[in-house]
Amino acid sequence: MRILAADTSTMSGSLALLDDENLTAEWTLKSGQTHNRRLLKSIDSLLREAGWDLETIDAFAVASGPGSFTGLRIGMATMKVLAWARGKPYASICSLDALALPFCFSTSPVCALLDARKAEVYCALYRPDGKGGLGLEIQHSAMTPSRLAETLIYKVSQPVIFCGDGWTTYRNTLRRKLGDLVFEPPEFFHIIRAASIGELARRRFVKGESDDPRFSSPLYLRPSEAEIRYPHLAKTSSEKPQII
Repeated sequence: MRILAADTSTMSGSLALLDDENLTAEWTLKSGQTHNRRLLKSIDSLLREAGWDLETIDAFAVASGPGSFTGLRIGMATMKVLAWARGKPYASICSLDALALPFCFSTSPVCALLDARKAEVYCALYRPDGKGGLGLEIQHSAMTPSRLAETLIYKVSQPVIFCGDGWTTYRNTLRRKLGDLVFEPPEFFHIIRAASIGELARRRFVKGESDDPRFSSPLYLRPSEAEIRYPHLAKTSSEKPQII
């Protein structure tokens, strides 16, 4: 199965091509340029470099959040339309799950966190099972770094691996509160890789699982500004299936 996977949930966009369990190509770029200005162009370039054609893609996968509201809408809209128009399987994957996946064989708990702005982080705590899987111990949430630290103190008794731009933004606060419970990996582990999005989607596809692109929606974890200002409009739109 050939899978095209994309992540646009943060400033670092990423694309990957997977052929079953094999990673054929991956592209990652951290840029101030918005994803709508580079996503389709980057997909075309990656396919050409790999010698693939869009018509040969068997399934599509995308990060569904949490993350940048605008970035998520751009990535999901693009991948949903590509999958829906071709009648191909589609899967939306939690950004935090993908961020934690590189540590799936670790013996330490993993805390994935993304900068949620407004002095908060999107976060989740995972426990690797030693077989490539990750058990979720703290559900995907939005909270302050201080509250996260307090939660972890009661939850864990060994050093925690922290990853994501939420860690790089609030590392001083978390280090001060958690002390020896902190383990920080190299900087390149703080970026979401589309290869991880593709691998998590592949695991779902082989089980016969997928998402309907007509109903799939971003995982925001907290209301968007539009939902806060116009709650009646948000409720009405959520009742209708749509390609965002």
